[in-house]
Amino acid sequence: MRSYRYFILISMVLISSCEFIAQPSDPQQRPSELFEHLWTDIYNRYTFFEEKQIDWQSVKEQYRPTIHDELTPHELFDILGDMLAELEDGHVNLRSTFNRSRNWSWFEGFPLFYDEQLINDKYLGTDYRIIGPLLAQTVQGMLYVNYRSFERTVSSEHMDEIIRLMQFHDGLIIDVRSNGGGSLQNALNIASRLTDEEITYARQRFKTGPGRNDFTPWAPLKIKPKPGDKYLEKVAVLTNRKSYSSTTFFAQMMRTLPQARLFGDQTGGGGGTPVFAELSNGWTYRFSGSQTIDLNEHHLEFGVQVDQLLTHPMDQISGLDHFIEAAIVWLKE
Repeated sequence: MRSYRYFILISMVLISSCEFIAQPSDPQQRPSELFEHLWTDIYNRYTFFEEKQIDWQSVKEQYRPTIHDELTPHELFDILGDMLAELEDGHVNLRSTFNRSRNWSWFEGFPLFYDEQLINDKYLGTDYRIIGPLLAQTVQGMLYVNYRSFERTVSSEHMDEIIRLMQFHDGLIIDVRSNGGGSLQNALNIASRLTDEEITYARQRFKTGPGRNDFTPWAPLKIKPKPGDKYLEKVAVLTNRKSYSSTTFFAQMMRTLPQARLFGDQTGGGGGTPVFAELSNGWTYRFSGSQTIDLNEHHLEFGVQVDQLLTHPMDQISGLDHFIEAAIVWLKE
């Protein structure tokens, strides 16, 4: 009896194993199918082909011959990541459990003119105020505010304190150099306390279909004053090529305010709202699903220009940050 039961158990295991081995693989997880899905979705929904003069069909012809079913996941990931990099878009990524592709061409190869250690040693010191994510210090009678990531929330209470401090200062400097972005709402939370009237700062539209002209109508993007005291005097904003995404939007907001002036180098861009999707093997990807233009119809994807371009390395003025010093000169005028 025990031998019979053992035979039945072994048979069940063998049958189960054979069924598992014979099970065909999900065709949606074959490298060729994953490639086609990703390429097609980008073709149908990415927004900047014409603006960047990218021939996505030619990109397919370049990368498709490298795809075969014997590719390892790591090899396939690298190929797909390289294909997406052809878009030269910091909002385009492929993400797996073992890597994340990215494109950093918007700041690679450009001087950043930003030395965080110098900022800490020379301008912030050790007695600066920590107002939520905002680091604030008095510098030559001005309030210097360093904001390192729009991912960190700026609340009404934080702005209340900034506005309160301005009664003791002659001007405001907001440093968003090397701020890679985050929440657009945080940008609005700051800008809405620097104006007492509603201001249109840009226009935006979203992709709605596979056609090249399948977009929603252009809609205005506005700064709307929020309750509370406002600061309406001169504001200097510092940017560089690593100021990206929501930071670019913030720079554009500031550019529309009559009392604000941008110093440094243009922002890195990032004017497309990221859209997220997933491949059948679990890898996720994102890409730009909208377009944003300024009031002169220039795409924010390519960055916001500054009012005063500064190209001198900081070490040319020994121990001083050239951008901060230029802002102070303007604020004192």
